[in-house]
Amino acid sequence: MREEQSIQSSTDFETEVERNYRHNFTVNVLDGTTFWLGASFIATRTILPLYVSHLTDSTLAIGLLAMIVSTGWLLPQLFTANWVQRLPVKKVVVVQVGFYAERLPVFLLILSAWLATRSQTLALVTFFIFLTWHVVGAGVIAVGWQDMMAKVFPTARRGRFLGITNFGGTATGILGASAAVYVLDQFEFPYGYVICFAAAALFIFISWVFIAQTREPAQVSKAEPISQREYLGSLPAILRKDPNFRRYMFSQIVVVLGGMAVGFLTVYAVQRWNLPDGQAAAFTISMLSGQAVSNLIFGWLADRKGHKLVLELSVLCGALAVGIASIAPSPIWFYVVFVLVGASAAGFILSGIMIVFEFCEPEIRPTYIGLNNSVMGVFAALTPLLGGWLVITVGYQALFVISFIISLVGLALLRWMVREPRHVNQASAQLD
Repeated sequence: MREEQSIQSSTDFETEVERNYRHNFTVNVLDGTTFWLGASFIATRTILPLYVSHLTDSTLAIGLLAMIVSTGWLLPQLFTANWVQRLPVKKVVVVQVGFYAERLPVFLLILSAWLATRSQTLALVTFFIFLTWHVVGAGVIAVGWQDMMAKVFPTARRGRFLGITNFGGTATGILGASAAVYVLDQFEFPYGYVICFAAAALFIFISWVFIAQTREPAQVSKAEPISQREYLGSLPAILRKDPNFRRYMFSQIVVVLGGMAVGFLTVYAVQRWNLPDGQAAAFTISMLSGQAVSNLIFGWLADRKGHKLVLELSVLCGALAVGIASIAPSPIWFYVVFVLVGASAAGFILSGIMIVFEFCEPEIRPTYIGLNNSVMGVFAALTPLLGGWLVITVGYQALFVISFIISLVGLALLRWMVREPRHVNQASAQLD
């Protein structure tokens, strides 16, 4: 009887997912599109590093910015996974907690930029406080958002959804970045940044309105509730039992180390050739163009060939970006560099998120998400600071070469040590 009830419950859940598929597809594409539009006004690889460089000449501050952006989103996820795993509806985390944790602090960034008219030190301190609040807040709700996406979109259509969403987001982001070019060129510092931060806050709030319309069916976890201490103590056993996932995580650690130079690309180009601030937004347009086209290609490829291949191509694009930057004789080469950076980011955002869903059963999906992302967060915290130290010690170009070599090592590990989890799961199902 219990088995029949379980089957019926599973059937009802899948029916509800299919019934709401088009609605959820629409509102979540609109969420992603408007979020990316807002994010283009505070692009973390181009506009924000240049903003920080106006407030301080310390390369370590730029490294700190890159560390916060990567680590703040990744590191908290393991510590929220146990909580999220027990929730029958993840939307509570994404919408209710997300408004205060992720969306509200973007409005406060406007205050930081305005303070630069009075005190650059105060502006810098408040900027890092509000940015950290925003990014860490995004990390707090990240497992809930990822698990909600995995629930409302079937496996064979996830790549299509995220590819189209990110295409729409990067396409509108190009418009946003174009507007940012005009604003930063027309208004003296810091007023151009005040306007950019205000635009970011507006569109990121609108995206919250869309995601709040998601229809997520409830799904009660069958696992017994355990304490956070017991939960953390169980994690090593998961890694021991899943060697393919363990090898995947190791390859990604190396890839993260290889990405240490990305946050320094804009500052290097602007300083070396004495470019105007609007050039940072122009590079953002190149990055978003590469990201937009790659999203459509990678979404299609992921659904048909799996996410591992997409990640391999993403690592290769990232390696080529820093490799070209190391030998670029003029700033025009950096348009190509940022197209490749955008393509690399597209693959990591799409398949870096989605591939983890396929290593495990739905019941423990938040644990796999949190474990993978938090471990990556530890290394993401160190690599930008290492990059900043290398700039001081050996210079920008040497940093780019080192990153290029490490990225190729990460690509080799991912290519030849990790099996496509979708194929592994299909083989296991056939054996069963």
